[in-house]
Amino acid sequence: MTEEVSTSSTPQTAPAVSVVRPGHGETIDLGTTRMRVLEDGSRTGHRLAVAESVLAPHTQGPPQHRHARHDEGFYVLSGTLRFTVGDEEHEAPAGTFVMVPPGAPHTFANETDEPAVMLSIFTPDLYLQYFRDLRDVLADGRPMAPRDHVEAMGRYATEPADVPATAPATKPGREA
Repeated sequence: MTEEVSTSSTPQTAPAVSVVRPGHGETIDLGTTRMRVLEDGSRTGHRLAVAESVLAPHTQGPPQHRHARHDEGFYVLSGTLRFTVGDEEHEAPAGTFVMVPPGAPHTFANETDEPAVMLSIFTPDLYLQYFRDLRDVLADGRPMAPRDHVEAMGRYATEPADVPATAPATKPGREA
């Protein structure tokens, strides 16, 4: 048996590399929080989304919640955030990384007098659309109500932390 070697002069194309420069990327304005989407999942096969968020001073985050189907990571770039995980509170100054697995109740806030900036990582990219949904609620000109958060969360396998946790789906090849 002989192998055929391709002598075609057509170059192989490499996957497209994404470069998002300062001031570029989709912006999601949520009032006291402004997100800049660096990767929406469209170039990663929806395995990963990344956003940079600037939280104004004294900004409360979402109601404490848990995700059923995705991990969420936060890297504090500047300022200090407070992460609440269940009943535990963690001060997170610049340089702190917080990784939240499916099922872990969590929220965050900027309780300081200075803006805070964080990088958020969603895997898979499922939850990024939640922030777009909230932006659309605010664009309608009405104030954000707690039910708006809960309704939007429900569309993305997320529930308020005061709802009893359901076991997250196991990953293929792993035992529960």
